[in-house]
Amino acid sequence: MMKLEGIATFVAVAEAGSISEAARRLRLSKSIVSERLAELERQIGAVLLHRTTRSLALTEDGAAFLERAARITREVEDAATDMAERRGLLVGPLRISAPVTFGRMHLGPALFPFLKAHPDIELFLDLDDRRVDVASDGYDAVIRHGPIADSRLITWRLASSQRVLVASPAYIERYGTPDSIESLDQHKGIFYANRGVADWSFPTNGAATTVRGRIGLRVNNGDTMRDAAIAGIGIAMLPSFVAGEAIKAGQLQIIDIGVAAAAEHIYIAHPEGRTPSAKLRTLADHLRKAFGSPAYWDC
Repeated sequence: MMKLEGIATFVAVAEAGSISEAARRLRLSKSIVSERLAELERQIGAVLLHRTTRSLALTEDGAAFLERAARITREVEDAATDMAERRGLLVGPLRISAPVTFGRMHLGPALFPFLKAHPDIELFLDLDDRRVDVASDGYDAVIRHGPIADSRLITWRLASSQRVLVASPAYIERYGTPDSIESLDQHKGIFYANRGVADWSFPTNGAATTVRGRIGLRVNNGDTMRDAAIAGIGIAMLPSFVAGEAIKAGQLQIIDIGVAAAAEHIYIAHPEGRTPSAKLRTLADHLRKAFGSPAYWDC
């Protein structure tokens, strides 16, 4: 008979992409993870993973088995969670992905009281600016800022967020202040790489006008964008939750070109077709209260 721990270990390895990373997530030794995989393969009578010293890949049998194995693991976790929730408890694992800068500046401080109030929740928080695949990467939800590209996600709004053009006083003194969309083309920009060429987009006359200024820096991290703007590298369009403190300190100045960037939001999203747990619903309610309406970083 197949053991559930072996199935769960296989799912963890497939999602992590390596035995080492799966062992870290499961808080087990690599040897135990390897033993569980080998035992599962003996029980099934099929090789599930191709292993080399440098890579790991699903076999055809492994890919076929993974879909049901992941569903079995999830259903067992959900069943245990449901029984705890029936007793009024919030327990068990909760896997969340969030952006690095927002996580460091705002999400972390908001989460700590939540975890103290619910000590039986096992939170796995992955801070990463890349756009993860919520379902296949094993997350219960993602917290993100900006447009929603994945139509398979159900989103809940957590807070408002404004994006503003900013530059250092030294940059403005040297290169002047742009006063229109057209004049932005003459300035160096600090662009968020994960948004591609549409990073600077403004709603005008019912459509979106995209500015492709000269590139001073393209990077996929908000902290680095802010620091580059403070250093005078160029103009950046930053969320107020990133730039707010630097603006208050006089390190950055808001640039008014007569039109504002499109309004955006901080949201939490979970996969379509999966009933969100009470843990996730309670977390979303907590974060809404912690961030405020309007959000404290926009006040």
